[in-house]
Amino acid sequence: MQKIVTNLWFDGRVEEAVDFYTSLFANSRVKTIQRYGDAGPGRKGDIMTAAFELEGQEFIINGGPGFPHSPAMSLLINCEDQGEVDEFWERLSEGGEKGECGWLTDRYGVSWQVVPTALERMLQDEDEAKTQRVIKAMLAMKKLDIAALERAYNDE
Repeated sequence: MQKIVTNLWFDGRVEEAVDFYTSLFANSRVKTIQRYGDAGPGRKGDIMTAAFELEGQEFIINGGPGFPHSPAMSLLINCEDQGEVDEFWERLSEGGEKGECGWLTDRYGVSWQVVPTALERMLQDEDEAKTQRVIKAMLAMKKLDIAALERAYNDE
């Protein structure tokens, strides 16, 4: 059992969201689904909680009226290459909203950061001039572009 589990609250479309998220990641599965019964408080048959895994990370979704999502909490996807960045960016932002610097909000209101692993390497460089060029380039982007970040890093 995972010690700390991300718990998301959805007011409707729970089953659709679980199906969508588990379709995005190769290493995913639905673990359990509990539905409301006659005792409520939700509508009988609606999902009360769903437990699922994305890339080995456990999540729980609670269903029912409650709390809205906020960009104050986001899920970050470390992407190995531009193809992975492009795929997650397009699929997650469909029906949602594309933000700045690799941030987006999906169709369910959940905030995501789609980030190439190369960015972390560039931002950890001891040469402050390089890191500042990368930050400046990143701040001008919506979807992160590894080639453009590399050009800024190399001062091209």
